[in-house]
Amino acid sequence: MGVTVDEFLGLLERLPEHKVADGGDWTSLKVRGRGFGYLWERTETVGLKATVTEQLALVAERPDVFEVQFTAGRFGWVVVHLDRIEPDELFELVAEAWCLTAPTTMVAEFEASLGLAETNSDDL
Repeated sequence: MGVTVDEFLGLLERLPEHKVADGGDWTSLKVRGRGFGYLWERTETVGLKATVTEQLALVAERPDVFEVQFTAGRFGWVVVHLDRIEPDELFELVAEAWCLTAPTTMVAEFEASLGLAETNSDDL
């Protein structure tokens, strides 16, 4: 179990237009100039954007894996310990952070590429 820093960086390749930039002690993760996460290689942790509800649920469910980082408006950032999470779950959280940040049309295209596009109720 667990994800290495290199494996985490590899997961990012699946996200359209993501940018990784060195911030000194951390690496910032952005889409179109807006941040959706941070990587601290030294501690092998990642901070990800989430909803406040998701943040609190993750931390309550598995405090050994997740920590509250901070809350800003309607978003609650969560710290993820890379060595304590499976790659599929981590990608899901990273993709959600990206989706909370990317433009709506880009999110729709990304979700459609993964087969996650919502079904129109008129199609039922």
